[in-house]
Amino acid sequence: MRFVFKTSYAQDIRLAKHGGYTFWYGLLLVALVTAPWIAPEYWLAQLTFVLIYAIVGLGLMLLAGFTGQFSLGHAAFLGVGAYTQAVLTGMGWPFMLSIACAAGLSAAVGVVVGLPALRVKGIYLGMATLSFGFIVEEVFARWESVTGGNAGKHLSPPEFWGWKLESTESFYALCLVIAVACTLGILNLLRSPTGRAFVAIRDSEISAQSMGIHLAYYKTLSFSLSAALAGIGGALYAHKLQFISPDQFSILQSIDLLLMIVIGGLGSVHGAFLGALFLIAMPQVISLGKDWLPDAIGQAPGLQAVVYGVVLVAFVLFEPMGLYGRWLKVRTWLQMFPFYRQGMFKRQKSFQKSDRLK
Repeated sequence: MRFVFKTSYAQDIRLAKHGGYTFWYGLLLVALVTAPWIAPEYWLAQLTFVLIYAIVGLGLMLLAGFTGQFSLGHAAFLGVGAYTQAVLTGMGWPFMLSIACAAGLSAAVGVVVGLPALRVKGIYLGMATLSFGFIVEEVFARWESVTGGNAGKHLSPPEFWGWKLESTESFYALCLVIAVACTLGILNLLRSPTGRAFVAIRDSEISAQSMGIHLAYYKTLSFSLSAALAGIGGALYAHKLQFISPDQFSILQSIDLLLMIVIGGLGSVHGAFLGALFLIAMPQVISLGKDWLPDAIGQAPGLQAVVYGVVLVAFVLFEPMGLYGRWLKVRTWLQMFPFYRQGMFKRQKSFQKSDRLK
């Protein structure tokens, strides 16, 4: 059992709480850096998708998990970033400038969506963002002169000063650098006054307003930052696939993104990465398990959707804190064995039913 004695405020808000953080996260970073020399090309490509979805998940986690504003149309921001990147790189713009514009335009669209969303919350906010997702998807399909319509749009690999990142290893390295930068940015944001304002709004809007927090400003800011991260992820997603079409940014993609953070664990940065890992690994597990199932089940066209639904219902009923919450319980059990009590987390379960996630 580890005890950390804090003697200053700076110690309380620093990124590495103790030496164990530095060791384990350093070990994880070394494993990710050495992955191109260890993992086969196929699994390295899957790990690249995990990093891309984790970037998008960080944005959605900031909006839903830390500010309490749910979005059912987040794939639209992903699409805005992807199409912006495709158009600008097709015009010969440099990669870094294009991805910055993709993030900026997505953030601007996020502000446009966030302003009307200030007057609604709960299921009405979900309906508003869902309608926005349908509108953007239709724009992608109809604006053929820019997006290519339903025929889609092709992209070339990213290029830096004449050097193309055509290999799986080089593009993975690019995604890893951007994912680490986005993660450090979110962690530093959350320990700043802005991040604490987001959490205060999530816990209770009335209490936050009574403390002088400007609800309209911080809600809009949360939407724009979340959309910007989705735009960055969309740009990388487009380069990875090298082809995009409107049906890739439908309501099903938005549901997948929301499923990702719920299963990963709402209200934790770790949950974005664990959810992305689940979202990419689950189809692989299902495809591997089909050989062991009867043909009537294994060859059923809706098997993946059924498994996703069952897993989501199971997490909501039995583990509302997600994969990260389960890991916290396992870690606590290991640290306190044999003194761990069965009802130790009951207070947290009842806390989930309070005003925190409304």
